[in-house]
Amino acid sequence: MRIGNTYTQHFELETKQHELLGLDLGEGAPRRPLVLGLVLNGLWWAVLLLVLGGPSKFTFTAYFLPPVIVTVYGAQRSTVIDRRWNLTRWAIGIRYLVLGHRPIISGGRRAATRSEWMNRRARWGTRLEFFLDSPLGGLIERWLGDEESIPEGAGAPIRLAARPRLYGPDAVVKAYGRKALKQQRGKS
Repeated sequence: MRIGNTYTQHFELETKQHELLGLDLGEGAPRRPLVLGLVLNGLWWAVLLLVLGGPSKFTFTAYFLPPVIVTVYGAQRSTVIDRRWNLTRWAIGIRYLVLGHRPIISGGRRAATRSEWMNRRARWGTRLEFFLDSPLGGLIERWLGDEESIPEGAGAPIRLAARPRLYGPDAVVKAYGRKALKQQRGKS
């Protein structure tokens, strides 16, 4: 059996911004995190300006620090999946917890009915136990749904470790059957 490796991660070239509005940035800042930071800062400032008004010397930290922290940690490579940023993993995780995903049944041959989806309580599991004891516990309990509503058999996703195999023509003939090949030759 042949085993293949992916080496494309080693060939990734990162673009750098060496000048910004006439200001020299020296060796340059990575362009994608820089753009992400500018977008997050712009959105965050817009929301806070609408909600709180202009920044004061007490609220400036709330305006500045959250998007900077999200940009710095979110633009780093994930330790779990090397090809993704942490921000991507966070977004996928939040989307799964809030919306869930449609299960794949029989390799996608049949669409899952709504009863086969995992409900919120099963997806969140024990992550909210701290909040269930808080004053917001009733509201969260109502949002999660009843414990009895978890369908039988619903659980954590099954991790598959598929390994591709390369079969030669002899194995294909053996699997396909000599009889079928003779029939096909007779038709042509």
